[in-house]
Amino acid sequence: MKLKQPSNSASQTLTSSETRLLVRETFRISANLASAPPSAPAAAAVADQERISLRDSNFGGLVEDQFLNSSLKLICCEEIDGRRWQYFADNEISVRSGGSKQLKKNSIRAVSLQSPQAPIDELLAFVRSYVVPEGFPDSVTPSYVPYMKWRALKHFFGGAMGVFTTQTLLSSLGVSRNNVMPGAVAINWILKDGAGRVGKMLFARQGKKFDYDLKQLRFAGDLLMELGAGVELATAAVPHLFLPLACAANVAKNVGAVTSTSTRTPIYKAFARGENIGDVTSKGECVGNIADLLGTGLSIMISKRNPSLFTTFALLSCGYVMSSYQEVKSVVLHTLNRARFKVAVESFLNTGRVPSLQEGNSMENIFSPPWQKHKPIVVLGPRFKDAFQDPNSFLALEPIFEKEQYLVTYNPSKGDICALFKDQAKSDDILKAAFHAHVLLHIISSSNQNQRSSIKQEHDLSAALPTLGDLQSHIAESYKMVSALYGPFKNKAKEQGWVMSDSLLNPGRARLCGLV
Repeated sequence: MKLKQPSNSASQTLTSSETRLLVRETFRISANLASAPPSAPAAAAVADQERISLRDSNFGGLVEDQFLNSSLKLICCEEIDGRRWQYFADNEISVRSGGSKQLKKNSIRAVSLQSPQAPIDELLAFVRSYVVPEGFPDSVTPSYVPYMKWRALKHFFGGAMGVFTTQTLLSSLGVSRNNVMPGAVAINWILKDGAGRVGKMLFARQGKKFDYDLKQLRFAGDLLMELGAGVELATAAVPHLFLPLACAANVAKNVGAVTSTSTRTPIYKAFARGENIGDVTSKGECVGNIADLLGTGLSIMISKRNPSLFTTFALLSCGYVMSSYQEVKSVVLHTLNRARFKVAVESFLNTGRVPSLQEGNSMENIFSPPWQKHKPIVVLGPRFKDAFQDPNSFLALEPIFEKEQYLVTYNPSKGDICALFKDQAKSDDILKAAFHAHVLLHIISSSNQNQRSSIKQEHDLSAALPTLGDLQSHIAESYKMVSALYGPFKNKAKEQGWVMSDSLLNPGRARLCGLV
């Protein structure tokens, strides 16, 4: 009995330790099971379902598993013409903030919520952007389609006849029809005209810009006409490059012709006080034709004296450009496009009054040279990714505009002010956002100017850039100013005879939806 007791005691001790180990493992397994993720098939099904609807627009492919399972935070949703994107940003732990989570800078990623368009649909959308007006068919009357069908057919037959008339004209100049030369010359001439028509067609995509930025486009078109004339003149120096130079010149001149034709009616409409726009247009074209004939006669008389070709062309070009600039500046329009809206708001903020129609049009900027230093501008309706680089900036500004249908921010990379619109934004919301953006630009420009003057001796202009805290204070200040000044600005603008419309400001089509 005594010999078996130690054995029994040992077995009892082993059994109690195994029991404790078993209980401990049971609790551990239960805890793991309680906190475990869904089963592999279920998780795979969820991932597959999300993968169907999510597509990474940065990489052009389906979102990978590591993207779906990473620590990304949804910021907002954006919609453009029925197509939607979601914007995510990376979470990061900030040591300075006691381990709190913040969104990582420059980590914004756009994710498309629909499958890409078929190539044929993209091609049709591309062609549609050139051949039909924006908003078609709601933007035109039902008679537009049959009119354009017959017009296209008429130009088809006219283009076909042009080939034979060109050959006939060349033959009339004494070139034998059986010779190969007239055919080659005719083909070169037709290619030159064809290149011009292609340039005219491509520039027609400017669309609604011909309605609100007509002064700027009209003067730019006249500059292109002069450029085309200069290129034509260069063919005399290098005759072996006739075809490429003639094609380039014709492209430039035809683009200028498009701007002249497209802006002619709105300009004449500004002169007509009744239903006499047809009469005003016909008389204006008659004056232009008379002046053209007189200029042609003068040039014939001058050419008989064999003057310097370069000097004569330079003098005539200077007169043409100066006359074109003064012609455009003399037009007084009642509408507030972006340029005139900027003039009106800046004058209102500086003097408390809105300029008259004559003053506002004379102060409008018609042309900015390409070499001019970039100045901060107001961008209306940009993409979210073009307006924000730091997601924390968006999250900080969103509560300020909670009651508004827009968001205004500062883009430090370009120094521009961006006004983003929510999906419920109406016409007055867009006008108010544009006014708010100019007010914010005025505040930031004044603040930067004061900071630059204070640090001018240190030559550290980067210190003048507003920080996130400065931006929040500037926007809060601008919000108070807009609440007090937007109503008086609209009333004074109407008293001066200005017509305000959101379409004249040409806002972008991007809209924020589903803000979180």
